[in-house]
Amino acid sequence: MMTLEIFRQKIADGEPLEGVEMISFMRAQSDAARRILSELNNAYHTPEEVQQIFAQLTEQETDDTFTLFPPFYTDFGRNIHIGKRVFINSCCQFQDQGGIYIGDDCLIGHSVILATLNHHFVPEQRQNLSHAPIRIGRGVWLGARVTILPGVTIGDYAVVAAGAVVTKDVPARAIVGGVPAKMLRSIDD
Repeated sequence: MMTLEIFRQKIADGEPLEGVEMISFMRAQSDAARRILSELNNAYHTPEEVQQIFAQLTEQETDDTFTLFPPFYTDFGRNIHIGKRVFINSCCQFQDQGGIYIGDDCLIGHSVILATLNHHFVPEQRQNLSHAPIRIGRGVWLGARVTILPGVTIGDYAVVAAGAVVTKDVPARAIVGGVPAKMLRSIDD
């Protein structure tokens, strides 16, 4: 029987997300996440209550320096890892089955999408999923409506301009923008 621990190990080992048992497990986890998000997104909560609800969603302690402005959306929740002094603005969507790691002191703008899953291109395998983690370094600023695709690492103190679609790794202290995102300059320039 699939458990969260077995699922996380399969993710860590890079195993594909396929088969009836895996899909059933992921759908059940999504249902649990939707229940928690319904509470988070449909009533006012103090900042402390938001932290508590987010901790319930991720099944991890949330630092008291963490700030989230709802609404927030995820279809899993249990593979989001947040550092200290992280700010997530409203309407963000995290597809976290493959793992999302956000370092200390990050700013996440409105409507940012972090997607760790992808479907296969071959029609007969389209229901199967591949995954890769997203890693966001310390002090990163993601502008509004940024999309980051599976497997991308954003280096420490980088800035991703609003509306960018990030398809490959971003070096530390870089400023990137566009679709697909390209290097604009370095913060040190």
